Amino acid sequence: MSKVKEFNEYRAQMNERILSHDNKFMKRFFNLDTNAYKEGALSSKTKELLGLVASMVLRCDDCIAYHLGKCYEEGVTKDEIFEVFSIANLVGGSICIPHTRRALEYWDELEAQ
Repeated sequence: MSKVKEFNEYRAQMNERILSHDNKFMKRFFNLDTNAYKEGALSSKTKELLGLVASMVLRCDDCIAYHLGKCYEEGVTKDEIFEVFSIANLVGGSICIPHTRRALEYWDELEAQ
C-alpha cells in the first residue's frame, strides 16, 4: 500500500473514532482547524504552504504529510514545494533535513498517483 493511501485511510479512521466520542473540545478544535484553512485574506493555497512550513519546523511527519496532500490538491508545483523546503530548513535548521527527505518521498508518491 502506498504511503499516501495508508496515511489517508489511517487518518480518516482515527479522526472518525475521535469525533465519535462526544467531546466538545475535540469537536470544536477540529472545526477551528478546518475553518482556519478556508479562503480569506490569504488563499487556501497560501495557508497550506504556511502550514507545511510550520509542520516541518515543528518536525511533525503526520502534519507534513497532511499539508503536502492539501498542497497537491491546491495545485502547488514541485518548485513551490522546494521553496517551502528551503524556508523550513532555513528557519528550523539542519534538524529539518530528515523531514525534508520524507516529505520529498511523499510528494513523489502524490505526483505518481
